[in-house]
Amino acid sequence: MTDEEEKTRLKEAIIALLDKRRENKTICPSEASRAVFGSARGNNREEMQRTRDVVRELADSGAIEVCQRGQVVDMSTCKGPIRLRRKDG
Repeated sequence: MTDEEEKTRLKEAIIALLDKRRENKTICPSEASRAVFGSARGNNREEMQRTRDVVRELADSGAIEVCQRGQVVDMSTCKGPIRLRRKDG
């Protein structure tokens, strides 16, 4: 799989997972990683970093929000676990 195909699949996985959740519910980025790379490999550090890079692209485009403890955070300054949700309205 090329880098661009991987990015596309990750973006599609994130959006599809969020579409399956009720409004204002979140997903963990690792769910998308597992969906694309497989459950045995989906939490590998390199794959999670690629997933976070795609999350940053989606957040920067306004498609999703990145949250910690229910509050929207800036990925460039946050540390620790994050959750993803659809952007309101």
